[in-house]
Amino acid sequence: MPRIVPNLWFDTNAREAAEFYVSVFPNSRITGTSHYTEARPGPGGPGSLLTISFELDGTPVLAINGGPAHAGFTETFSFMIECEDQAEIDAYWSKLTADGGSEGPCGWCKDRFGFSWQVVPKGIDRFWADHDEAAVNRAMSALFEMRKIDVAALRAAAAGETAPSA
Repeated sequence: MPRIVPNLWFDTNAREAAEFYVSVFPNSRITGTSHYTEARPGPGGPGSLLTISFELDGTPVLAINGGPAHAGFTETFSFMIECEDQAEIDAYWSKLTADGGSEGPCGWCKDRFGFSWQVVPKGIDRFWADHDEAAVNRAMSALFEMRKIDVAALRAAAAGETAPSA
């Protein structure tokens, strides 16, 4: 199988983004860089950063300083973070929405670079796979009212209970 590596296009701040991402996720690191040349000076001129390779907890990612993107980042491509518990959801949500990031609906957020993330509890798909259609509907309705996911409230909704107060 070929290795599939997400490639994120930035104007000129790929290094800043990569350094931010590796600071957010454990077991992450910068793995390499390439630079523009005289023959192809790029948006930052000869010698400026062309690409930066990094790993997010073992997942390879490439970021390129390609100049102004024609489309920019949209929610049509995002990274999903499957979190072990509410504390982990809270920690990633806080880091990713800090310094100009923004909250979105249903566990989606954008970081300060405009890239979209889904911060969800591990096994969230079990809520939608339940054979009890009423439980699925309650959980789905609760999710649609959330920004950052509240696992206890989601479980309570699925069970038909009142969510514990935070």
